Amino acid sequence: MNHSALRVIRDEHASLAAMLKSMLQMLQRGPDAGEMHTRERYFDVLRAMLFYIDEFPEKLHHPKESDLLFPRLARMAPHVMATIERLESDHMSGEVRVRELMHLLMAWEYLGETRRAAFEDEATRYVQFYLDHMRLEEMVLLPEAERWLTDSDWHALNVAFATHRDPLNDKGARDPQFDRLFTRIVMLAPSPVGLGEA
Repeated sequence: MNHSALRVIRDEHASLAAMLKSMLQMLQRGPDAGEMHTRERYFDVLRAMLFYIDEFPEKLHHPKESDLLFPRLARMAPHVMATIERLESDHMSGEVRVRELMHLLMAWEYLGETRRAAFEDEATRYVQFYLDHMRLEEMVLLPEAERWLTDSDWHALNVAFATHRDPLNDKGARDPQFDRLFTRIVMLAPSPVGLGEA
């Protein structure tokens, strides 16, 4: 069966994975300390990326999974409860972790190079954590959802996930509130997220 909720979840995961991988590319390049404009742009785009992660996945994507998908799946497929508990724990810690990353980035930007390693190390761990989280959802939970959820479950999920769209996914109309953020990231971030220098 073709469920629109699954398509939305996978599309949002793809956008977020591209964002996270682009953030790692930026860490590998680093800021050009010799050119203030380039350095300012570097921190600006990293802040925009972290804001996107905090604003969209943490506040819209995860709550729909936690409030709608996970309870239905726990009821119909209790054998995946350990996986659901792990993913729910990830959701609970995600917002705190991204805020801590923002703090570490600002410490590096405002206090200098002695704070760089702390941000880079935590950002690298965070990206791996998030990619592993999405992989677990896609490899374990989503196939189980396809197998066990009822038509009624899918109707509720399809309606719920249709009410929001990832602001960085160009498959539909973007939310006007996110246009400025979208433009900033796309124009400054390196490929695959943006049009900036690779």
